This record gives sequence, C-alpha cells and structure tokens, in this order.
Amino acid sequence: MNDQTRRRRFPDARTDVQKWQKSPDTPQTRSPTYRLAFADPDFLCRDELRPVRLQLELLKPEMAFEEMGIESTIVMFGGARIPEPAKKESARTPTLAALSKYYDEAREFARLCTLKSVQQECRQNVIITGGGPGVMEAGNRGAFDAGGRSISLNIVLPHEQAPNQYGTPELSFNFHYFAIRKMHFLMRAKAIAVFPGGFGTLDELFESLTLIQTGRMDRIPILLFGREFWESIINFKALADAGTIAHQDLDLLTFVDTAQEAVAHLDAFEEQNGP
Repeated sequence: MNDQTRRRRFPDARTDVQKWQKSPDTPQTRSPTYRLAFADPDFLCRDELRPVRLQLELLKPEMAFEEMGIESTIVMFGGARIPEPAKKESARTPTLAALSKYYDEAREFARLCTLKSVQQECRQNVIITGGGPGVMEAGNRGAFDAGGRSISLNIVLPHEQAPNQYGTPELSFNFHYFAIRKMHFLMRAKAIAVFPGGFGTLDELFESLTLIQTGRMDRIPILLFGREFWESIINFKALADAGTIAHQDLDLLTFVDTAQEAVAHLDAFEEQNGP
C-alpha cells in the first residue's frame, strides 16, 4: 500500500489521544468515563475485556515478527534454576550444580544456530526463549555471542522476574496469558531443544509432543539434552509398553548431549525433509 492510498480521511488514534490529554480540567474531563476507551487501562483490564486482551497479546508480537522479517525460530526450553558453571556453587542442590554443564551446552547450541541465522539476515533460525535466567539466559547469551538476534517471551509471575540482559531489546515481550505465549513459541518453530528443567519445562515439552502426535502441528525435531536426566524422570518406554502412546511416538524424541550433536541432527533432518 503506497503513501497516497494510506492517506487518512479521519484523525488517527494517536492524534485523538493527544487532544484528549489536553482537554480543559473540569469534573467532566476528570471522570474515567471521559477517557478514550483504547487509552483507558482500567477499562481494558476489566474481566469483560479478556477476549480483547487475548487478541492484543497475540497480535503485538506477531506484528513485530512480521515487521522484522522473522520467518523461523529455534525454540529453547529449560530450567530457570540451572546456573552457569562459574556460579554452580550457588545452586540449590548438588544435582543442579551438576546440571550446570547444560548452561554451556545451551549457550553453544544457540551460538551455532545463530551463526547460521546471521548468514540468513536473521530471518531464519532465530533463537527464542522464555527470557528468564538459567537455560533461557544461556540461549539468549549464545545468540548474543554470535552477533545475532534472539527473542525473549517473558511472563508476569507472582515473584519478581525480569528479562535477562542478552535478549534483543526490540524482541523482548511480556505476557499475561500463558496460552498466548505458548502459541508464539511454536508458531514459527523449526526445532525445539529441551534442556533439564521443572514443571514449566515439562509442560512445554508435553504440549509440543501432543500437538505433533495429534497432527495439530507439523513434525519438527524435538531434542532432549541429557539422556540420563530425562530417562531418570520420565519412562517414555513404559508409556509405549502400556499402550497409552504408540511405540512410534518415541521417534518424536531425539536424545543429545552436546550442542554439536544437536546441530548435526538438525542439519540431517533438514537435508532429509527440506528447509
């Protein structure tokens, strides 16, 4: 659409907000009812406006991704409590300290993926994380190391949380609704790398598996970093033996231990199935 076509016949919303804010100070203009509906946070936060808020959370990041030309992503899920090796003494448990090696593997995996992304003008293979600490920080940090972009999808939680310092600022988002956040993780996903983690990581893993298993999402590689960890907490084979999943469903998962092994699998998958 050219500039001539885009020429407005009516004032744009921003202009009307500015005029409203300069209204004379009277009892009428101070009333909440006088606020423009789209500039009234109290109105937008009402329970009845939940459908609108859901739509806004879907639309805002989607518009940003379109404007920045991002076509595909590499999703990284993993525990917020996994420290980098240099700080493993601060880990809550000896197991978390031992899992710190996966911070480095996550960082290196993101770096290798982003090197390829940079060659594609940061349109393909863009790292996307939950934006927090632990494995999420490692993912954004690896992309930063490679000089590329990465996406952070933060969410408001009861305890204080802030985005890590390595995500690309103009691609750092904050969500109220878990469901919409999950959609953005998967809408452009080219692969999913899952590192050791807790309830949140398990939730993200099983939702992704369910979407692929039921045919609601195209099959993409799901890489589980750390076979020993995963097989100690989930008996996937027992699910198949019990008949609650099919034995071929086990093929949806690939166990890896290093970043190089993971990248080699992604390359092989792309060579076999196309980009």
